[in-house]
Amino acid sequence: MNNHPCFSSCGQTDHGPNPYADNIPCAARANDNYRTAFWTGHHLQMTLMCIPEGEDIGLEMHPDVDQCIRVECGKAVVKMGANKCHLNITCSLNTGDAVFVPCGTWHNILNDGDCPLKLSSIYAPPQHPWGTVHPTKEDAES
Repeated sequence: MNNHPCFSSCGQTDHGPNPYADNIPCAARANDNYRTAFWTGHHLQMTLMCIPEGEDIGLEMHPDVDQCIRVECGKAVVKMGANKCHLNITCSLNTGDAVFVPCGTWHNILNDGDCPLKLSSIYAPPQHPWGTVHPTKEDAES
């Protein structure tokens, strides 16, 4: 474990907007919530996600937000396109892979593995209020 004061021991609370350093793969593996705001700044946000086997994040599009989603643990399939009825880009993702989603792009990520899919997601600008925790997908949708 790193004893430097900038590092936590894989905690899951929103550490922004203060300067902060942490082990993101460790923090993502420790996160069992559908979505946890990990660091929220003025112009950027990182969330951690846990997607159960056979489930997905849900088809979505952010009109004013660019996004980078990284697989921290597991296997996924990402589908993207300019129209929600025509997702013409499909890619398989493994641990360590990332996908960049420009604003205005419809996208969905499906857990294609046999264990929970652990993701980190960077939004610019922030997409969720500081301190957001959604234990389940249903909580996030309500």
